[in-house]
Amino acid sequence: MLKPLRIGKVEARVPIIQGGMGARVSLHRLAGSVAREGGVGVISAVLLHDPGRNHPKDTCKGEKLKKPYNDAIPLREEIRKAREIAGSKGVVGVNILFAMSDFEDLLLTAFDEGVDLILTGAGFSREVFRLGKRFDVPIVSIISSAKGAKLAERSGAAAVVVEGTDAGGHLGTMESVWEILPSIVEAVSIPVIAAGGIFDGKDIARALKMGASGVQIATRFVVTEECDVHSNFKQAYLNSKKGDIVLVKSPVGMPGRAIKNRFVEEMASGKWRKPGCKYNCIKPCSGHADPYCIATALLRSASGDVETGLVFAGGNAWRLREITTVPRLMKELVEETERELSS
Repeated sequence: MLKPLRIGKVEARVPIIQGGMGARVSLHRLAGSVAREGGVGVISAVLLHDPGRNHPKDTCKGEKLKKPYNDAIPLREEIRKAREIAGSKGVVGVNILFAMSDFEDLLLTAFDEGVDLILTGAGFSREVFRLGKRFDVPIVSIISSAKGAKLAERSGAAAVVVEGTDAGGHLGTMESVWEILPSIVEAVSIPVIAAGGIFDGKDIARALKMGASGVQIATRFVVTEECDVHSNFKQAYLNSKKGDIVLVKSPVGMPGRAIKNRFVEEMASGKWRKPGCKYNCIKPCSGHADPYCIATALLRSASGDVETGLVFAGGNAWRLREITTVPRLMKELVEETERELSS
């Protein structure tokens, strides 16, 4: 039997975290379904708030705040819907990137709605740990080095996710999780979660044998019936070949891993030019100086336009062959892992 994953006060029966995929890829249906099956279901808060539509709130979990925040109502609704699916014992988390311009609004909304844990990356803020302690919500830092893991632990992180280069989306390192995992397990005493290219039970067992307390998987969950993204996005994964998974430049300043399509080819040739900032979603955004709008590109693909949108995907997306369900996938991963660990 697999050991449960304990992060602070939170315990998941299955040591699998479903990765939070931004721009409306992982929302309530996916997160709630994974949580119902015993894993940690994660909603991505990216682009789930419009700071221009003010809904000021000056309390969080019943406590009066010195400064009001703008209630991120779409995120609040996603959390509530995920909870309905997950049931009383399901663990539901929210992934909130520090680089988001509305980071604090999203964070306080998630706290106020009683989310089980917060995963955060793309920058670092000690304030998030202070708030996590104040509202009794474990904070999980997404890092890619032993130095980052040590800093997270000192700051108050309840666990760290170690994300290697085979992850989908924006990348913090060009090293594989297998290269960096041992040094991070040795560097900290809090739970370490392996991520980036984890595909099957063999990978999960390997990570656990190397000292990880659990794994984070994203790409496998895209091709489930419950994943909230458009069916064309899922089909792009199924149609991809090994050579189609490429690195792309991103306005956020880090490389990204995506599926090669017309957008990627035209962007690489300099045809895409951003006309202006519509979303003001990330702190480093430099408006007209950027080659394209990352928010527009990601939302376009999530809504089904997988030729002129950006389709983020993990390095193993080409290995996927069929649409499955979350219960089937979770059962498969657990059984494969247990076989590997007992062999």
